[in-house]
Amino acid sequence: MTQEERWNLRYKEVVEFVETNHRNPSRHRIEEHDMLNWVKANRKVMNAGKMRPERVEAFGRLMEMMEEYKRKNQYE
Repeated sequence: MTQEERWNLRYKEVVEFVETNHRNPSRHRIEEHDMLNWVKANRKVMNAGKMRPERVEAFGRLMEMMEEYKRKNQYE
């Protein structure tokens, strides 16, 4: 599996998680740590201006989606 395939797979996994659960991956749930770490690492790469141009648009859409559910109250 190439790096591009792994990135796309993880991207789809995070998007599906956010759409399904209507919240962002939690740092308090161990099973969600991989997704959260992937998002944090890619956010750091994007902010440093080192992300591939073809990934910037897709990751930007994910960031907009995650911003919508930022600090979502779990009891709503």
